[in-house]
Amino acid sequence: MVIIDVKQGTPEWLAARTGKPTASGFDKIVTMAGAPSKQRQKYLYALAAERITGTKEETFQSAAMQRGVDMEEEARGMYEFISENSVKQVGFCMDDEALYGASPDGFIGKDGLIEIKCPSSAVHVGYLIDGKLPSDYFQQVQGQLLVTGRKFVDFFSYYPGIKPHMVRVMPDSKFQMALKAELQAFCKELEAITEQLRKE
Repeated sequence: MVIIDVKQGTPEWLAARTGKPTASGFDKIVTMAGAPSKQRQKYLYALAAERITGTKEETFQSAAMQRGVDMEEEARGMYEFISENSVKQVGFCMDDEALYGASPDGFIGKDGLIEIKCPSSAVHVGYLIDGKLPSDYFQQVQGQLLVTGRKFVDFFSYYPGIKPHMVRVMPDSKFQMALKAELQAFCKELEAITEQLRKE
C-alpha cells in the first residue's frame, strides 16, 4: 500500500485522487454481484477527462452532504468513546502500483479501518432498524479493505440524540477477487483511452 499523507478535502488530496478510480466510486465499476456496472463507461470517460485536464471534476454537494462533513469530527469522537479505540486519520491510500485508491475515515490499530456516515435522521433510523451494513456502501467498504489490506472496517453511522449504528465488516474474499479483476481491466482501459486522447 502507498499512502499520500495529506489532509482529506484539501487541494493536495484532490490532486492525488484526480484521474484515479477510488473506493467511493467502485460501485460505478462493479456491482455487488461482481459484474460490470452499467455506470462503468461514464466513470471511465470522466476519469480519462480528469487525466487530460489535470483537474478533478466538481460534484454536487447538497446541504445534507455538507452537514455530514461538518459532523464527522463529532462522530469520530463518539466512536472513540463507545469503542475505546483511537482513530488515526489518514490521507489517500493506493494499491502498490498506485492505480486506484481509497480514503478511509481513519485507521484503527494495526488491522482496522473506520468509515463514518452522518446521514439524515430518517436514513440513520433506517440503518438502525436494518442492523447491518447498508448495501449502498458495500463496494466502498470492501474496496477500502482491498486497497489497504486491513482486516476489518467499522462502519459507523451517527446522528445526534439517536444511538449510533456500528457494524464491523470483514473482507469478502470472493467479491474482492472479482473487484480486483474488474479494477485491473478498468485501469488498463483507462490508460489506453487517455493515451488515445493525448495523441488526437
